Amino acid sequence: MSSNGTVHLRVSEGVASILIDRPEARNAMTWFMYEKLGEICEQISSDATVRVATIRGAGGEAFVAGTDIEQFSAFSGGQDGIDYEKKIDAMIERIETLPMPTLAIVEGWAIGGGLAISAACDLRIATPASSFGVPIARTLGNCLSMSNYARVLATFGVGRAKRMLLLGETVSAQEAKECGFLAEVAEVAELDAKVGAICTKLLKNAPLTMRASKEALRRLVAAGIPDGDDLVRMCYGSQDFKTGVDSFMQKKRPVWTGS
Repeated sequence: MSSNGTVHLRVSEGVASILIDRPEARNAMTWFMYEKLGEICEQISSDATVRVATIRGAGGEAFVAGTDIEQFSAFSGGQDGIDYEKKIDAMIERIETLPMPTLAIVEGWAIGGGLAISAACDLRIATPASSFGVPIARTLGNCLSMSNYARVLATFGVGRAKRMLLLGETVSAQEAKECGFLAEVAEVAELDAKVGAICTKLLKNAPLTMRASKEALRRLVAAGIPDGDDLVRMCYGSQDFKTGVDSFMQKKRPVWTGS
């Protein structure tokens, strides 16, 4: 496997199992991996034999620990941030608009882009040690797209969303279960059996009813989302963002200036 990582697909008995595979980097997403994930979504969306899709990270340490930060080092201004967020939005929307129910299987960190991918799925199951967050106020000094802010708000509520985004706190698996973000928390030894049970339930349900329901809910959440390019341009075009990326790469704590 190259340092760019990859994403695998296996289809068996109506279930498409998607594996995000870059465990040496905690499955941090490269551009190649995002593109591969998008291609897989396109492939299974037109496959009538697929009734359920699951997404999982390889290695057991992380679901996805965000986007590979090294890729941000080439950004030169706010427009790069706008282009990036639109690209990621399009990829996340491919997951969200899949016609079949989707299940995120989370072991370990689901951070940044990893949180977005899991939030785009219809259901989520996690191990007790898993955690969820968007610590960009502490680490990079960038921001999310309006669509991803809407997903965080819809799945965690205002109070938790502000803790995650302003304080940079992560949410434990137990708290994520209590607020409804997770359908279930399962020990590692029981995880595969629990996933199988959820998939079996979904396979027995009416496909068109589930398709209509998930799309209706998606439209309701997405309705009226305002433009946020000004916010993205402000953050990605800032000196703080450059400082955040440089500090992250050098494993230093950034010193923010608000400029």
